[in-house]
Amino acid sequence: MPSPISHPRDPLHGITLETIVTELSEQFGWKEMAARIPVRCFQFNPSVKSSLTFLRKTPWARAKVEAWFIGEQMRRADEAAAKEKDAGE
Repeated sequence: MPSPISHPRDPLHGITLETIVTELSEQFGWKEMAARIPVRCFQFNPSVKSSLTFLRKTPWARAKVEAWFIGEQMRRADEAAAKEKDAGE
């Protein structure tokens, strides 16, 4: 996925909830998602569609998923910066 333009106050600017759920499920799998955020839409017969329906109606769960995604984005950026620094030396 191409990186959206960075927005100074909103790290999720331009990123849809569907993109967030899809990327997390592809990277970690539904089992890991259910372990980190124990909600039924991740535990039993998980799908992007059922997750979106639940997360749009449940602000606390959506906040946890978004925070996890932001944390992963920051971790990736830190790793990329470290690789660039090592390559430049």
